[in-house]
Amino acid sequence: MNEENTHREEFEFSGDKLVSQIKELINEGNIRRIIIKSEEGRALIDIPLTVGILGTLVAPQLAALGAIAALVNRGTIVVEKTE
Repeated sequence: MNEENTHREEFEFSGDKLVSQIKELINEGNIRRIIIKSEEGRALIDIPLTVGILGTLVAPQLAALGAIAALVNRGTIVVEKTE
């Protein structure tokens, strides 16, 4: 994949909305990677996504996101998208 065709977007989240925001972003498509950062900027989880990984393989990561949401009040979602 060409680095020139990817760009990053950042979204702020509150803990209770994290999983629903991630599901919305995944449904939008064209996402290569999702990084969840704490309020201090420390990466908590890095989820690489490819065209074939959507579906059942994402379910364990969503469960982990639920656990992170319970522990983190605020943070940032960094999304790498392809064009």
